Amino acid sequence: MKHLLMNSAASAFMKSDRGGKRGAEPSGILRPDHRGKTANLKWISLFVVLSMSLAVAPLRSASRPFEPLQEATSPETAEEPTPNYAWAPALLYDVISSHNPDAPNYLYDSVFATGPSMTPQLIDALKDDRTAEFSAQALAFLGSEAALTALSKLVNDPRDLDLRRFYYGALGEFDTPQANQILVNVIRNANHEPDRTVTEAAIIALTVHSNTTLVPSLKQAEAQLTDPVIQDDLENALSIIQSRAHYLATSTGKDAGGSIVQAVRAYFMPALEGDSGIEPASEHTITSHSKPQVHSTPRPAPQANVEIERLVFSPDKNRALAHVVFKEPGAIAHYKIVLQKRYGDWTLASVWLGREEERPGLSGTP
Repeated sequence: MKHLLMNSAASAFMKSDRGGKRGAEPSGILRPDHRGKTANLKWISLFVVLSMSLAVAPLRSASRPFEPLQEATSPETAEEPTPNYAWAPALLYDVISSHNPDAPNYLYDSVFATGPSMTPQLIDALKDDRTAEFSAQALAFLGSEAALTALSKLVNDPRDLDLRRFYYGALGEFDTPQANQILVNVIRNANHEPDRTVTEAAIIALTVHSNTTLVPSLKQAEAQLTDPVIQDDLENALSIIQSRAHYLATSTGKDAGGSIVQAVRAYFMPALEGDSGIEPASEHTITSHSKPQVHSTPRPAPQANVEIERLVFSPDKNRALAHVVFKEPGAIAHYKIVLQKRYGDWTLASVWLGREEERPGLSGTP
């Protein structure tokens, strides 16, 4: 404002000067007294204008801060600046790659507790290599139709991330001929699979259900395997399927009930035979109908033990994510087990093996 007033004063001064040159005397020669009066009037006018601008400026500044002049824009042409969200995947990657396993685990819990509404964001996160693995695992936990569709597209993902293992792991929830055939084919192809975790995901998926009709096909596939690690994994899976099927066919298995604790215990039954049950880490994380049965007569200390460290429920309370620790002499294994409530009973949906730790020198009760 001050700048504009000064320019106006200078412009008026210049016009006055040019007007004097166009006066009655073409020669341009002014008498000394006329020239002095005219000069004094010019300086007085300039002083008045400058004084007014200096007096007005503080008043204006006190009333509102200085605002630079901007070209007027209509509401139709004005555009909002595009926000920069480049920090988001970097922040997520820092959390999921933390050396503290609690960091990514609690992040999985948050996504699971939020529910299927997170599916579109997780599908977008599949595009970024830094967050693709976390997103695929979270989608497998959610298990919605949209999530499974997105995971199925990862079978042909061109990146060297082997994300297809999350699709195969999620298929364990569906005990259908089509799903089972896909998983058996993955195991048959193990000799040509460069990433062992892909085959292992398919093997674990088949252990979710005790479908003994798959035993002949799996034994046939086992005979063709050349990787001793995969051979051992499949042999253990066959033992789990058959032992659990035998247990569930007994009167004890039929009367076991459908609580979360009982569903988890049934999965580890081959290792827990003779055990009185599994103890949850804290009773407040288990619903009242999910408490383990207490036997009045003491039994020998089990060689293996299972603890549910933490439970997280979906918004509708019909799906649960259990953080499970399996302990046996010499080793500890961490699992994430997804359970789905069907007809009032909790059943396994998918099983995910996490980190494993050795316990050298320990024997007896874990």
